[in-house]
Amino acid sequence: MKVAFVTSFPDDPGAPVGGVEAVSVNLVQALTEFVGLEIHIVTTKRTYSSQRTERWGKAVVHRLPWAGGSTLRHAVGPGRRQIQEYLRQLAPDVVHAHDTYGLMIKGLDMPRVFTIHGFIHCDTLMGGGRWACLRSKLWKRAELAAWADQPHIISISPYVRERLAGVAKGAIHDIDNPVDEAFFEIISNEIRGRIFSAAVLSPLKNTLVLIEAFARLATHGVGASLRLAGAVTDANYCRHIEERIHRLRLQDRVALLGSIDRRHIQRELAEASVFVLVSLQENSPLGIEEAMAVGVPVLASNRCGMPYMVRDGESGFLVDPNDPDDIARRLDQLLRGDGLRRSMGAKSREIALDRFDPAKVAARTREVYLLAILGSRRK
Repeated sequence: MKVAFVTSFPDDPGAPVGGVEAVSVNLVQALTEFVGLEIHIVTTKRTYSSQRTERWGKAVVHRLPWAGGSTLRHAVGPGRRQIQEYLRQLAPDVVHAHDTYGLMIKGLDMPRVFTIHGFIHCDTLMGGGRWACLRSKLWKRAELAAWADQPHIISISPYVRERLAGVAKGAIHDIDNPVDEAFFEIISNEIRGRIFSAAVLSPLKNTLVLIEAFARLATHGVGASLRLAGAVTDANYCRHIEERIHRLRLQDRVALLGSIDRRHIQRELAEASVFVLVSLQENSPLGIEEAMAVGVPVLASNRCGMPYMVRDGESGFLVDPNDPDDIARRLDQLLRGDGLRRSMGAKSREIALDRFDPAKVAARTREVYLLAILGSRRK
C-alpha cells in the first residue's frame, strides 16, 4: 500500500516544532514498521526554493516550495493546485492529510483521510491581532468546506467529533495522537514541588493566569518552583509575563526556559511533580499526552478537548482556566499529597499506554487507510 502522508514535516525529524510536526514524526515512524506500507511524506515550506526528495528511514520525504501568499491563500489557492498535481504524479493508493493540508486535498479524486488537529478559525479569533474577526470568518468558511468534502476524517478527540456534527458528511474515526515511544521509557527522578508546563507564551495558552495561581501557592508557603517551556509568539504578552514575575517577586521560583527540544522536555518531565496546561482552547495537546506517558499527574483546563484526556480526580485535576484560586487549590493538593501524585501518575500512564502508544495508533490508522481504499473501489 502506497501512502502519501501530506503534512507539516520538520527539516530535522529529530527536532520537530509544534504538535503537528511531532505527531507526524511519531506516526510515520510507527507506520513504517508495517510490512507492505510504503510511506511518502509530502510537505511544503516557505524556505524551500525548489523541490527535492530525500529518504528518512524507511520513508521518502518530498519537499515542495511554497506556492506563494498567506497560509490561507496557499491552502485554498496555488498551494492546493501544486499539492494535488504532485499527488496525481505520485499516484498513491491513499492520501492522509493533516491540519491545513486537509484543505489542500479538498476535491481530490483519490482515497482520502484527513486528520483534524485544530480549529484554525477559533485560534485566529482568540489570538486577536489585526483583522482577527475577518480572518477567522475566512478560515471558518474554508475549514467547513474541507470538512464537508472529506470521505474519511480522523478525530483526535471527542471534542473534535462534536464540532463536526452537522458538517462532516463522511465517516469519522476516533484515533488519538501518538506519543514518541521514548516518553514511555523515562524513569522518574522527581524533584518534589516542581511544576512544569510546555506551551508557547501567549494569551491563548493563558500563561499569566498560571503565574497568578503560582503566586498564591507562594503566599500560602508551599515550597514549589514553576518551569515554563515555550517559544515567545507575542512579545508584548511576554513583557507582561516578565513584569508580573518581578512584581510578585518570583524571579527565583519561576524559570522561563524558552523553546526546548524533546530531550530537554523529557528531562523536565522526569523531574516534574505535576504537569500543568491551563489553555483557553485545545483539542488534544501533545504536552498532556507526553506527561501522561511518563506517569506525571496532569492539571488541565476543564474545557474543549482536555476533559476527554484527564480523568478528573483519577489521573489529575480539571480546573477553571480563568480562576487562579481554583488552579492554586488543586496544585496545592497535588504537591502536598505524595500518595495522590503517585496514584494519579500511575493512572495517567495506564491511560497513555492504551490510547497514545504509537504502534497501537498506527495500527488503528492503517485500518482507516484500508477502509478508504475499499470505499473508493465500491464507487
